[in-house]
Amino acid sequence: MNGEQGTMGATRIHGEAEPLAHGGGASFLSDMDANQLRSTARELAAHCAKFQGTSALTSIVQLVSTAALFMACCAAIFYGVAREWWPVLGLSPIAAGLMVRLFILQHDCGHGSFFRKRFANDLVGRAISVITLTPYDYWRQAHAIHHATSGNLDRRGIGDIDTLTVAEYRKLPLRKKLSYRAYRHPFVWLLLGAPYHFTIVQRIPFGQVLSFAKIWRSVLLLDLALILVYGALLLLLGWKTLLIGFLPISVMAAWIGGWLFFIQHQFEDAWWKKGEKWDFHSAAILGSSYYVMPRILQWFTGSIGIHHIHHLCNKIPNYRLQECLNASPMLQGMSRLTLGESIKCIRLALWDEKAGKLVGFGALKTA
Repeated sequence: MNGEQGTMGATRIHGEAEPLAHGGGASFLSDMDANQLRSTARELAAHCAKFQGTSALTSIVQLVSTAALFMACCAAIFYGVAREWWPVLGLSPIAAGLMVRLFILQHDCGHGSFFRKRFANDLVGRAISVITLTPYDYWRQAHAIHHATSGNLDRRGIGDIDTLTVAEYRKLPLRKKLSYRAYRHPFVWLLLGAPYHFTIVQRIPFGQVLSFAKIWRSVLLLDLALILVYGALLLLLGWKTLLIGFLPISVMAAWIGGWLFFIQHQFEDAWWKKGEKWDFHSAAILGSSYYVMPRILQWFTGSIGIHHIHHLCNKIPNYRLQECLNASPMLQGMSRLTLGESIKCIRLALWDEKAGKLVGFGALKTA
C-alpha cells in the first residue's frame, strides 16, 4: 500500500495512514454543504461495503475461545468463592470483559454478520443471550431501529441515552427539569441504570420501546431459559456462591456496556438533525464515535469502538472493522475520541441546536 491513494484521495506515508483530521466530527467535513457531505458519506459507505462477509472459521474460533475463557473464569471464581478464597474475585473484571465480548458476538449475530446463514446467527445469538441476559430477538429488532434513526432528532429514544435539546429542556416545568438532571447524572444512568436495565428491565415484556405483541415471546422464553440454567446452578453451587460469584460479573459488564452505549453517540461534536436535513450516512460518520482504545480493550469490546464504520455498514463482522479502518485514512481521522477525552463527555446532557453540539447543564447559564 506504500504510496497508494487511500479512500477519498488521502495518502499513505511509509505504509501508515495519515489521518486527515482529529477529534469531534472532523472539522474538514463541517465546511461541506449538505450535498457534499452526503456524497462523501456515501463514498465512505461504498468503501466499507467491500469488507462485508464473514469467515465461518474465524467466527467459530472467536465464539469457542471467548466462551471457553468466560466459563473457565466463572468456574475458577465459583470454586474459590465456595472455599472463601476471596482473592479469586480479582478475576471478576476479566470475566465481565469476556461477557461484554460475548455480547458483541450476539450483537453481530443480530446484524446477520457473524455467520452467513440466519439460522446459525439466531441459534448462536439466542444461546449467548443466556449469559448476557439480553433477549436476542427483541434486542435485534430494537437495535435495527436504532441504526435506522441514530442522530435523528425527530426519532429519538431507541438504543441511546435519552437526550433533550436546550430548547426542550427550557420549556420543562421544574419537576421534570430536576428529573431529567437526575436521569443524566452518571451515577443514575450508569452505576444504577445499566445493571437495572440488563438484569431487571429486560425480564419484563411490558413498557418496552417495542410493543408487547412483538417482544413477549423473546423476553419470556429467555426468562424461562434463565430460570432453568441459573436454577440448576443454584442447586449445584448454592445461592451464596452463585450470587457472590456471578453478580459482580454481570454488574461490571453492565457498566462497561452502558458506558459504550453512551460514548458511541454522546460526544460534543456529534451530529443530530431534524426532518429532511437528517441523512443516514452522514449520521453514521459524524454522529457515531471512533473510540480509540488500547489493543487489549479493543479485543474485549470486539472493536465496537470503531462505531462510525459499524453504522456505515453493519454487515461487517467485528473482526474486519479494524481492517476496514486501516484502509481509509479519512475514517481514521473523524469522530475520534481517546479514553482521556471520553471522560470529559460525562458532563454532556443537552443538544444545542444553535451551536450544533452537545453541551452540559452549565452552558445554560451563558446561553
